[in-house]
Amino acid sequence: MKKIFEGIVVSDKMVKTVIVNITSRTTHPIYKKLIKIDKKIKADTGSFSPNLGDRVKIVETKPISKDKHFKIMEVIKSGSA
Repeated sequence: MKKIFEGIVVSDKMVKTVIVNITSRTTHPIYKKLIKIDKKIKADTGSFSPNLGDRVKIVETKPISKDKHFKIMEVIKSGSA
């Protein structure tokens, strides 16, 4: 089953690639406090042209390059509306 994440585009300076910031929350195993975890993932744009601040949905694919393993599935919301 392919992984699907939702995040915000934080960089669009590369050709055919954007960096998406994914935020998740988990509880600490000992202290039981909520911890926010941010992860930045490189994603292939394909036919989409997302801008900085857009909320996008990305899906896991076979490796496109050394660091790219995701591609954009859809642009959910434009960041600069």
